[in-house]
Amino acid sequence: MPAEKKQIDVQLAKVREVMVACVRQTNLSRVIPAKNNIMGSGKMLRARLVLALCENSGIDERTVVHSAAAVEIIHGASLLHDDVIDGGILRRGAPTFWKKYGANGAILLGDLLVFKGLQLLMETGRTDLLEEMIDMSTMVCNSEVEQELLLRGTPGTWAECEQVARFKTGSLFAFAAVAGAWNPAEQSDALREAGFILGTAYQLADDILDVSGNEELSGKTLGTDHKRGKTTAITATRNAPEDPAQYVYALLDRSTAQLAPWPELCEAWEGFLNVTMKPVLSKHLDAKNA
Repeated sequence: MPAEKKQIDVQLAKVREVMVACVRQTNLSRVIPAKNNIMGSGKMLRARLVLALCENSGIDERTVVHSAAAVEIIHGASLLHDDVIDGGILRRGAPTFWKKYGANGAILLGDLLVFKGLQLLMETGRTDLLEEMIDMSTMVCNSEVEQELLLRGTPGTWAECEQVARFKTGSLFAFAAVAGAWNPAEQSDALREAGFILGTAYQLADDILDVSGNEELSGKTLGTDHKRGKTTAITATRNAPEDPAQYVYALLDRSTAQLAPWPELCEAWEGFLNVTMKPVLSKHLDAKNA
């Protein structure tokens, strides 16, 4: 195992410990065991991005770990809410939280996790990261509202689909990227845009997975986008690229190009794409052949 990957795995264990500790500080530890499908059991792509960029950055470990834990906790909260909205019954290979504790329980737990994530960032003393997360989380909610209340029931255009993907999923990737800035004053804008582009690529691939994937292999309920009339990369055929999968990979190249002025940072970004992101996207995009 490469030394860099081993170091990230060590730090991921610390991230998971922080996430579980957040729940232990509440009275919910009785309903959320240490091993569950909410806290740190997924792919943890956003946390991995923080850790990959922060390696050799000089950022103190507590800030790195707390930032990675915060973005995963808030992402987990969004999944709790999404499963209620979509009626999903499977998440990360296990029954969704609302199926056992009801929609009310899932919504309330999601709300709590959002504020626990913000609290973690507050504890770092990095008010810039706290403000960044508030801004990015607001964008996630705004995009979810748009998709649910304004676009649902219409196929939408490709531009609308891409905009939903950018803010619904790209926002938390944007936070993860900014959290890894070696020099925030110079790099934050470029990293934020790179994160938005990366998250857009991931969401478009996930749209494709929802239609062509295998539930057993993906570990989550599929087919809900079509049933609920969502605007996705599958339905939004107007002005769509001829090959959506190829377009997704082109977005990855575009994300890397944002960081060209900083060769070391660009190398770290490309390393994350090659080691972590591209294998995940490949499984999403090739799911129908699996």
